[in-house]
Amino acid sequence: MGSQRAAGTVQAPTRRDWLALAVVSTGLGMIVLDGTIVGVAMPEIISDLGLDLTDAQWVNSLYAVVLAALLLSTGKLADRWGRRALFIAGLVVFVAGSIFAAAADSAGPLIAARAVQAVGAAMIMPSTLSTVNAVFRGKYRAAAFGVWGAVISGAAAVGPLAGGALTQWASWHWIFLVNIPLSALVFLGTILTVPETRGENTRPGADVDGALLSGIGFGTLVFAIIEGPELGWWTPKADLEIFGWVWPATAPISIVPIALAIAAVTLVLFVVWERHRERVHRSALLDLGLFRLPTFSWGNITAATVAVGEFAIIFVLPLYLVNALGLDVMGAGLVLAAMAIGAFLSGASARHLAERFGSAGTVLIGLALELVGVVVLAVLIQGTTPGWLVAIPLIVYGLGLGLASAQLTGTVLRDVPAATSGQGAATQSTVRQVGSALGTAFAGAALSISLAITLPSALSQAGITGDAAGSLAESTRQSAGTTITQLRAEGTSSPLGDDTSTAVDALATGFADGTRWALLVASVFLALGLVAALRLRASARAKS
Repeated sequence: MGSQRAAGTVQAPTRRDWLALAVVSTGLGMIVLDGTIVGVAMPEIISDLGLDLTDAQWVNSLYAVVLAALLLSTGKLADRWGRRALFIAGLVVFVAGSIFAAAADSAGPLIAARAVQAVGAAMIMPSTLSTVNAVFRGKYRAAAFGVWGAVISGAAAVGPLAGGALTQWASWHWIFLVNIPLSALVFLGTILTVPETRGENTRPGADVDGALLSGIGFGTLVFAIIEGPELGWWTPKADLEIFGWVWPATAPISIVPIALAIAAVTLVLFVVWERHRERVHRSALLDLGLFRLPTFSWGNITAATVAVGEFAIIFVLPLYLVNALGLDVMGAGLVLAAMAIGAFLSGASARHLAERFGSAGTVLIGLALELVGVVVLAVLIQGTTPGWLVAIPLIVYGLGLGLASAQLTGTVLRDVPAATSGQGAATQSTVRQVGSALGTAFAGAALSISLAITLPSALSQAGITGDAAGSLAESTRQSAGTTITQLRAEGTSSPLGDDTSTAVDALATGFADGTRWALLVASVFLALGLVAALRLRASARAKS
């Protein structure tokens, strides 16, 4: 069996090993797909279920928050209980969450179902990467990670197109129901091809306290960023009600800075606690010793900052394409599919570039292309920009995405011992999920804050002023732009009468301006990722 490797030797993978790689990559691709397929359907979900901008952020972000909170724990469980066993259990939970999400009829049940999906995804994700890390060694490992990374980048890029097709030709419910047949195929393939592997478990105990501290820290951090624009960053702007408990708008301080303080304290305590577990030789959730590996440390910083930029783009662009430009869901999916075109083109050539420039050098090239694509996109977008023009910089962005995704994972984990591959894989997945949650949160916050400025300004320039203009701008901001689509559909029969067309054009311009600011926030994080990638390349060269 492919998992049985003699110490000190590197055996060629068997055909079954390569089939197992295809199965686990498909399983993870399904998880990545689910993280991006929702984006293009979001305008339709907002309209159908009556969500506001904060609800929409939580539909996207809670998935990533729960993943981030659980991945370290499930990575440890995968090492201890068996990676294939946890992978199979995760598929079952993920399908259950998908069914609940498809049946949701309001914001609460949909957000809860996304949390269930995330629990399943958290069981699947570290199991896939650690299985690849354990089964493939030596020169075969780089090729395996290349395949694994290409599947991920392809799934992430295809998500918007799949979401658009399913939403327009069936309904948004099918973006979740499609997971049922996909999971069934992956389940069968896992039983037939994937070997069971485990990590070495030489220390006693379960790090429950570490799991709680990491979950609270990551969860409160994302909560604060998402809710800041609505609840107030310092002075309360609205009541917060959670399970009957209310933090009133009359309180002397908003709950947001308190949540940020809790996040900071708990994450510091988490690091201190993990060091304590190491000193007393107890099983720890996070092997801090891995961060002594320069490629692991800089690779994770790169992965986190890049994920912030990537998911910021995935969140804001569908809202802009559907609401500001007036494209239908399928049209938006086709524009966003430009990323897939770029990712597929570059994914095939990533291995050849890696042979010339090294894996870390290829990551650097990819990030540079991503940054160029986003900056050009931010410059181009207006309230009347044609969709085909938006697609051009997205192709460039996709080229970079394919190169960076295909090579980054293998570079991060290349020096991680096989015995701790579960923890290493879970750590990398965790930082990416924290980054993706923060990406949606930062983009949503930037969009909300900027729309509060750009929408009233655009309406004023169009000659629409007074209380009616203020109310119109606020409803557009709260609905994440859905108000524009509604006014466009109503035409002169709307309450604005003959001024409807003027208002729609002004709101589209204001929404485009707000989207530009969100994209610039994404570009800042991509630039930080580029700096980290430079250090990653230097570390990889020093290790060679």
